[in-house]
Amino acid sequence: MKNNFGLSHIGADGSPTMVDVGEKKATSRIAVAKSRLAMSEATATAIKSGAGPKGEVLLVAKIAGIGAAKQTSNLIPLCHPLALEKVDLAAEWVSECELEWTATVSVFAKTGVEMEAMVAASVAALTVYDMCKAIDQKMEITHVGLWLKDGGSRGLFKR
Repeated sequence: MKNNFGLSHIGADGSPTMVDVGEKKATSRIAVAKSRLAMSEATATAIKSGAGPKGEVLLVAKIAGIGAAKQTSNLIPLCHPLALEKVDLAAEWVSECELEWTATVSVFAKTGVEMEAMVAASVAALTVYDMCKAIDQKMEITHVGLWLKDGGSRGLFKR
């Protein structure tokens, strides 16, 4: 049941609620989310050369993002736990000092994986920050958002 504002996670009485997906049909679903991390030239150089203060930064961040996607329902209280079929993260330098993470998550389920993709992209960027903060505490994570979602009753969304 939705409230007067159409918010699916707020009950008619105003209390938080987990959406009932019991009667929904399971479908193939996919979500793509992105995050960006702006940093100093010294930090970018360290990451690109593999000389980060805590090791292979991009590899560790990718593994962290994958693990985070699998834990989304533990982090966001009203998310359903899902048996994810695929989580992929890719890092791309979009400028000399700006790294973009793209997280792609897919599942065959009764609910979507938008939050899992956004958590994966966010945690990958946070992990880069954690691993490089000894060089650059001014790094900034920006542009976290959903870029594509498909499957389910609302169909395709593309930013």
